Amino acid sequence: MIPRIHQQGSKTLGLLNYLYGKGTHEEHIDPHLVASFDGMAPDPGRDPSVTKEDLQHLLDQPLALLEPDQRPDEHVWHCSVRAAPDDPILSDEQWGDIARRVVAATGIDPGDGAGCRWAAVRHADDHIHIIATLVREDGRRPDHHRSGKRAQAECRLIEKELGLHQVSPGDGTAAKRTTSAERHKAEREGRQQPARDELRETVRRAVAGATSEGEFFDRLAAAGLLIRKRAAPSGDLLGYKVALPDNRNGDKEPVFYAGSTLSPDLSLPRIRKRFTVDTPNRGTDAPFAEASNGPATARRRTATAAWQAVLVIDNGEDGQVAARISAAGEILDALAKTSAAHTRTELRQAAAVFERATRSHVRAEHGHDRALRQAARDLIYSGPALGRGEDGATTAMAIDMLFFLVTAAAHWHAKKEHAQQAAAALQAAEHLRTAYRAAADVPLSVLYQRGRRLSQPLRHKQAAHLRAAVPELAEQILAEPGWHALAATLADTESVGHDPATLLTEAAGRRELGTADSISDVLVWRLRRMADLPADATTMPDHTPYAAKRSRRAVPPAPSRDNRSSQTR
Repeated sequence: MIPRIHQQGSKTLGLLNYLYGKGTHEEHIDPHLVASFDGMAPDPGRDPSVTKEDLQHLLDQPLALLEPDQRPDEHVWHCSVRAAPDDPILSDEQWGDIARRVVAATGIDPGDGAGCRWAAVRHADDHIHIIATLVREDGRRPDHHRSGKRAQAECRLIEKELGLHQVSPGDGTAAKRTTSAERHKAEREGRQQPARDELRETVRRAVAGATSEGEFFDRLAAAGLLIRKRAAPSGDLLGYKVALPDNRNGDKEPVFYAGSTLSPDLSLPRIRKRFTVDTPNRGTDAPFAEASNGPATARRRTATAAWQAVLVIDNGEDGQVAARISAAGEILDALAKTSAAHTRTELRQAAAVFERATRSHVRAEHGHDRALRQAARDLIYSGPALGRGEDGATTAMAIDMLFFLVTAAAHWHAKKEHAQQAAAALQAAEHLRTAYRAAADVPLSVLYQRGRRLSQPLRHKQAAHLRAAVPELAEQILAEPGWHALAATLADTESVGHDPATLLTEAAGRRELGTADSISDVLVWRLRRMADLPADATTMPDHTPYAAKRSRRAVPPAPSRDNRSSQTR
């Protein structure tokens, strides 16, 4: 159950016209009162002889107790209370009781006999609106300081008592929600999302891996945003605002949003902290140098950085952990921006929901997040990845590692009792799980077929390695469909000079295997990364006896002494 305190206004009748009207999209059904300050307020929704002006006059009567110059300019208090989508439909009596509890908790009508006048209107199954006049019956102003937090606390109690969906309590670090006006405007203009949300996502991507203010603002401009910078008289930059070129107000002017209003950590001072501590800056030619590495290399680096970060989250100090979780958000933004179409939607959703997990009251000690921020930078400058071949396979490898990083972040937040952040991280993990399935389908199918073609003695040999390295998990892994892909990978590691049992022991010694859908899948990607094997196994020779004979036949004769010096290795 979500209570929301709206901006105070000056026109009681204007708000009543909206509450009793058809709604912006004619979504209001049967508007009527469910409760009021005295239980006897006239209801223009159900009584044809009553007008909205009658209700307005009744609510505003306390204003007459004050001299005109003593009356507040904005005397209209407005609070909406909305049930969760999976909650049962509540009766008018239940909503009325909820309204009375909310106005008491917020100080609007504390029950002392001289509270503010208010009325609660219901025009839909799932929510009510409470309107009140911010002058008490005794002429004093109500004590409604921090009414939003007080309403939230009361709603948490109501949820438990009525058996409703229990909302995770907030800590004041969440980004500002879009307003109903912003959402309706987006619908009218055919936008996929409100301007505030689109700008927040664009600015987050501009921050990902950036190493200077100049680079950050260059990225914003390249994304097509309008930028206003705010400077001190000395010329020092204090802040910035951004706007979408086609998002205009009634005067046809762009609607600008300050970075801090998009999200607390997108203010310029907070952004500066990310790249003021030992973040590598390779100069203006860096993008060109980094791009030459290619998307597959960037994804391998991402997997390595994510794996190392998981270990720190398990055992690191809070400030260091918070920095790495924040940087993990940058990696998700960068990966979503540069991945192929079949994974992009789920990755964008993972990045969007994980954004809530990147902030808490634990102060991030930036500088400990260098590896993750550099990985995000590499992803950005390596360019878009293909959805096939080594690009596609390393995307699956990176997503697999990021799944465990995000899951570790969820566990850390849960231990710190950061309920909203923990829930956001778990939700992001589910989006990553879906993206992984899409990315891993083809490369794992290739490995599966390679494993099926292994000779029986070679399969038994890999099974023995497995039992020796992870005896407690061996039988479970052998029963998984992914065992064939793992067997092929173990054979691959041996073919390039590694001891499969030793490598497998190290790979399985890492945490979080128990949360995987397929332990064999996790070990496949860890082993291929650790052994520096191609993620796309189609580039490797097969291990079947026939393939070995064919490979030997294909070996050219040794070069003669005369031309040996011209051969290169």
